[in-house]
Amino acid sequence: MANAGSGSLATILFLFVFPAALHKGAAQEPVVSQNLVTDNVSVVEGEMAIISCRVKNNDDSVIQLLNPNRQTIYFRDMRPLKDARFQLVNFSDNELRVSLSNVSLSDEGRYVCQLYTDPPQEAYADITVLIPPGDPIIEARDEVLSEGNETEMTCTAMSSKPAAAIRWMKGDKELPGKPKVELTYDKMYTVSSRLTFTVSKEDDGVPVVCIVDHPAVKGFQAQKYLEVQYKPEVKIVVEFPQGLTREGENLELTCQTKGKPQPQLVNWLKVDDEVPSHAVITGSDLYIENLNKSYNGTYRCVAANAVGESYDDYILYVYDTAPSTEPAAHDSRAGEGAPRTVDHAVIGGVVAVVVFAMLCLLIVLGRYFARHKGTYFTHEAKGADDAADADTAIINAEGGHTNSDEKKEYYI
Repeated sequence: MANAGSGSLATILFLFVFPAALHKGAAQEPVVSQNLVTDNVSVVEGEMAIISCRVKNNDDSVIQLLNPNRQTIYFRDMRPLKDARFQLVNFSDNELRVSLSNVSLSDEGRYVCQLYTDPPQEAYADITVLIPPGDPIIEARDEVLSEGNETEMTCTAMSSKPAAAIRWMKGDKELPGKPKVELTYDKMYTVSSRLTFTVSKEDDGVPVVCIVDHPAVKGFQAQKYLEVQYKPEVKIVVEFPQGLTREGENLELTCQTKGKPQPQLVNWLKVDDEVPSHAVITGSDLYIENLNKSYNGTYRCVAANAVGESYDDYILYVYDTAPSTEPAAHDSRAGEGAPRTVDHAVIGGVVAVVVFAMLCLLIVLGRYFARHKGTYFTHEAKGADDAADADTAIINAEGGHTNSDEKKEYYI
């Protein structure tokens, strides 16, 4: 009993001496379990922002919302601040939700959700006001381009917050630009991007698109179509004949041209020679009657415009009227009308046969002459070996000794 009394007395003394400690401990226990949370808000200028103060396991503590100047906007469900743009959306033991309409840049800042506990709890909601840029503007250094030339374009997006990002597309291909960011006096950002590239004739009519990326807008872009001039494209088409060109037939060629600007001057000529005198040239058409082999050669169509000139060639080869074996018909466009190159293997075979025949002939002739060698006697040889002197040898030779040795000479 004494121990029990002593314990009760000690407890009473502790409560009497340290009442604040007991109160503090009792107040802190629900603080740990009461989680006050809120969220940051990004809102486009002129639109509505929603601020939500939420409490888990609330013990009937009061929730209030303060502005960046720590002025009370809402205390429970009452609005002391006389700004009608703030409206109560929801109030309960666990949430205070307030809307702010027609947000302006001056509304940006840190808002405070406060829970009246001991000590008070606070959570912070940062409102960020987004200001979209103005319509992007594309400026081109050159309105009309020539193929192979370099050009430059600039795209500008003005007065945004935060700074915008600019991308470039030419057709379906993305091109890199050089960005530049400027901060203006009213804390806005102006962004520009410069694009430099070389054009080809395939770029004519292709759109160049400036795409602006910004959290306040989507699909913000501007575009400009390229106008590229290029020298003519030239192609010779055989209208007649469809197969081989033969003596006595007619030939009709058409020169097809395409360029920007469209070529106004089209000219026919024969390379390294004159066009046949009776050939008829009408605009882009060339007509030759009664072909013969003297017309063989390269015929050229030349087209020109302000950018430059181009040409295409047609090689004419006139075949005999009645060939023994007619080659397969083929298109004689641009050099294909010439006779086909003689097969080198055939030439080599013929040469080999000729050389072989000559060698065989030489061998046969050599064997023939070897078998029919010539035999004859000279007058000086008849009896000359037995004569004592030259006079005797001559006399013996004239006498025709039959027992003298034969001297043989061989010849081929």
